[in-house]
Amino acid sequence: MDLATIGGISVGMGFIFWGISIGGSLLSFYDLPSVIIVLGGTIASTLVAYPLKKVTEALKIVKKAFSAREPNQGETIDKIIEIANIARREGLLALEEAAEKIDDDFLQKGIMLIVDGTDPELVRNILETELAFLEQRHTTGKGLFETMGSFAPAFGMIGTLIGLVNMLQRLDDPKSVGPSMAVALITTFYGSVLANLIFIPIAAKLKIRSREEILLKEIMVEGLLSIQAGENPRIIEEKLKAFLSPQIRKKMQNSKNEGVEA
Repeated sequence: MDLATIGGISVGMGFIFWGISIGGSLLSFYDLPSVIIVLGGTIASTLVAYPLKKVTEALKIVKKAFSAREPNQGETIDKIIEIANIARREGLLALEEAAEKIDDDFLQKGIMLIVDGTDPELVRNILETELAFLEQRHTTGKGLFETMGSFAPAFGMIGTLIGLVNMLQRLDDPKSVGPSMAVALITTFYGSVLANLIFIPIAAKLKIRSREEILLKEIMVEGLLSIQAGENPRIIEEKLKAFLSPQIRKKMQNSKNEGVEA
């Protein structure tokens, strides 16, 4: 589990509860009808906006926001260089056996296209098409949570209007105005918290995760095409390192130096 996501939500809720408890009672901020209006309305509107199949697919993608496993670009480059060395020593056909030991389906598919003698331009088109659809699926998941983040405050406002209508109907009792007004505002509070602490931050985290995965796949595409072109493994390594940040390059170099010393 990603401690940043879980911890961020937990700490955020903790500070909210702490702030409430300092100036009042937590129980005064609980109102079941408000929960029903905000959550129920947000879920219902999301189902109207997205087909059920897309919602199901997006919920499967959301686990990436809570996953602690991050793409390891350095490890991927090392794997590609290993494949490049095999191709240089034994030829492209020898990569079929190496492909069977690779867990990543995208990389395995690219290797098999090369082994089958597919035209380099066609290899690029096939892999980039798959990459485009992968990005589209990620965008759907991110967009769903952004949509929920926009619906939640709106239903909070709807709940507030409902509460105000109920309050105005009881204006003949001045003592009920204050409590009724407080309940009316609670739905806006719920909608704002759900949007700004859960839905919108999760959408942002999914966007970051998507960029990381797309970058990893782009490294694979460039590496595979370089292998197919018969380029020197050292040249391929330097070309792929251009995709990485200076910190990751330095980390890779330090790991390589430690390996040489060992």
